[in-house]
Amino acid sequence: MVRPIDKLMQNETSTATQPNRLQRYLRWGKDGALMGIGYMLSPLSWWNDLFFNLPIAYGFGYVVRWFVPEWFLPATVVGYWLSNVLGIVMMQFAATDLLLDQRSPNLRRDLLIGFGTSTAYTLLVVALIYFHVVETPLLFSQR
Repeated sequence: MVRPIDKLMQNETSTATQPNRLQRYLRWGKDGALMGIGYMLSPLSWWNDLFFNLPIAYGFGYVVRWFVPEWFLPATVVGYWLSNVLGIVMMQFAATDLLLDQRSPNLRRDLLIGFGTSTAYTLLVVALIYFHVVETPLLFSQR
């Protein structure tokens, strides 16, 4: 049997450890922004590749080309893959922070999931370009 004083003590300790309303709104704002940016970079928003992932990948390839000109295409693929990984990992961190308050973060597992899904998506896109299902005449033209 639970005594009334025990119930009162439980309520006081549970409210003392809960974040206040401002902290919750700030957390939702931070995680919401992280989720939005991650979504824009992730493979889930394939339509945003033209505006986010491909310019990042092209810029990465261009910088690498300054040092080794032959590495432009591989560096562009790596830049594309890294931007997808970053997007998925950002979304995972935001979602776990928003949805699972008591879960301790498992960085290794989250990174492995991000690397795996981004690698599969990037390999699919590279295969589509390689087998000329998707044409990119201006992006990879010889100068």
